[in-house]
Amino acid sequence: MSQLDLARLQFAMTSIYHFLFVPVTIGLGFLTALLQTAWHRTGRPELLQLTRFFGTILVIGIAVGVVTGLVQEFQFGMDWSAYARTVGDVFGAPLAMEGLAAFFLESTFLGLWLFGWDRLPKRVHLATIWMVALGGMLSAAFIMAANSWMQHPVGYTIDPSTGRPELNDIWKLFTNPVFLRGYLHVLLASLVTGCVVMLAVSAWQLRKGAAPLAFHASARLALTVLVPVIMVAMLVGSELGVTEGKYQPMKIAAAEAQWDTCQPCSFSLFQIGGGKNDETPTKIIEIPHLLSLLATNHWNGQVLGLNAVQSQYEQQYGPGDYVPNVFIQYWSMRIMAYLAVVVLLVGLWGIWLLWRKRLSSAKWFCRAAVWISPLPFLMNTAGWLLTESGRQPWIVQGIQLTSNGVSPSVSTATVAASLVAFFLLYAALAVVAAFLITRYARKELAPPPAEDTPVPALSY
Repeated sequence: MSQLDLARLQFAMTSIYHFLFVPVTIGLGFLTALLQTAWHRTGRPELLQLTRFFGTILVIGIAVGVVTGLVQEFQFGMDWSAYARTVGDVFGAPLAMEGLAAFFLESTFLGLWLFGWDRLPKRVHLATIWMVALGGMLSAAFIMAANSWMQHPVGYTIDPSTGRPELNDIWKLFTNPVFLRGYLHVLLASLVTGCVVMLAVSAWQLRKGAAPLAFHASARLALTVLVPVIMVAMLVGSELGVTEGKYQPMKIAAAEAQWDTCQPCSFSLFQIGGGKNDETPTKIIEIPHLLSLLATNHWNGQVLGLNAVQSQYEQQYGPGDYVPNVFIQYWSMRIMAYLAVVVLLVGLWGIWLLWRKRLSSAKWFCRAAVWISPLPFLMNTAGWLLTESGRQPWIVQGIQLTSNGVSPSVSTATVAASLVAFFLLYAALAVVAAFLITRYARKELAPPPAEDTPVPALSY
């Protein structure tokens, strides 16, 4: 493998691993804040137990997410220095905002929340967990602003002396249409992830017969947030596809393996073939007009084919292969969509059981709720692959090719050695994180403190 292949593989591995923890911490942060707010208003001891129980899982996720996130920024200097040198004047601004504002906000208030149980007034302590949740959301906003600029560059000018883009309108950076819909989609996906994790843990505890009153409450919270949020997430995801179809038509054409321009366009639920060496795939179960609706919001909308966009890019940017990996695009989109439907159906099942007041005794539902716990992580990974692989061969759409972004002074052997080192390190970290999260998720609820006594800081 070339230096480029190894550098891309290393960044993909570390990014996917990091993104396993980002959505769950954003989602659990919001849900933990809701639990503590409910305890603050009602004084019910089981809500305090749940706040501290799920807060412990949240802290583990944040700890691993912070460590793996730092590696991402180091890689811009390690493997992608040519990219950092070219677009650092634009890309560096939101990254600096994330580090100086959002990260410090989240980490400072997390410390206050952890150790301020018996030291801060109740209202102030409640505000700290909401600030933790806000800090996680702000971090995602700045990162998504930077990533959306790579998908659809706006608010910049090219310096004639250096040929590098320079940020000249930060407002456009944060009103980028790709950012607005993409960021909302990430927040909704994070809430779905947090809800499914909370539901899975609650269902496991209910099956075990532990604290049925408390875990019935957390399961109810997870379900009542999950069902409407995943419906909205699917709608926003569809609208994001329309936006990307406008600015990145190659990505949308590849997601359907659509080689020829069509109008109207059918959506295939399944197909065989369709890669770069097979432009006539066998499509199974086509739904007429659905692709037109998803890509354009019009019943008879036109969707440009891969060949048409390839010709357009050759005229605009010069000779080259501008078609991304069609297999990854096609199946990433379907994995994300199909698994979302499964999660929605399980959520609706749980809502029906809540209405019938049979949730705690529904053993098959509790089993299903545990089984679906990996699905949001697979959905998030598929969405990340769809977004990032679909931009290829560009590292910044229309400005810099990925092949021109690697570090010129780093050898292939060095990248290979660091790839192996990161793989072993992340494998060990995965074992530790899985052990800790599983251990604390299976623990019994700690008894609530006696009435009129201070609530102690969390202990591990």
